[in-house]
Amino acid sequence: MPPKTGEEISSFEALLCTGETFNSTSVRDVCEDGCVLVFFGFAFSAIAENWWKQYDRKGWDEFPVPVYGISRDGPYAQNAFIRYLNSPFSMFSDTDGQASEAFELLTAREGMAGTSTPMRAVFVIDGDRTVAYRWIADDWISPVPRKEVEAAVRRLSDDGENI
Repeated sequence: MPPKTGEEISSFEALLCTGETFNSTSVRDVCEDGCVLVFFGFAFSAIAENWWKQYDRKGWDEFPVPVYGISRDGPYAQNAFIRYLNSPFSMFSDTDGQASEAFELLTAREGMAGTSTPMRAVFVIDGDRTVAYRWIADDWISPVPRKEVEAAVRRLSDDGENI
């Protein structure tokens, strides 16, 4: 079962892509002061493109904690996707599925033999690496409840977390 609100997140290490470079990075290191983790299916999918553009337009890059994407795409695809969107966000390349498995989100894709991706999900993580908010989609296309995510990030600031 994916981590619930109030539970500490499991650690994973994956390649963190910036649009230009990628380096092996632990989620515990990048979330030591809090973060937002956005799991999604595929870079360059219409759904991912639409939502990442919306996060940018809504100012998620101005949150007091960093926002990271996580998908099964390789680091070159992730970097190309970040550049294509001219995105301010970094993304984890979860090629081996360890990040998705650590959050128990990995699921087989119907009609795509042998392919598994994380369910779409968002986790707001506090400075203690504890889940302050989570949303997990029931399907592949439902919109992320942006206002709920934004409120959860505001609560981190209001609670005086290490952000």
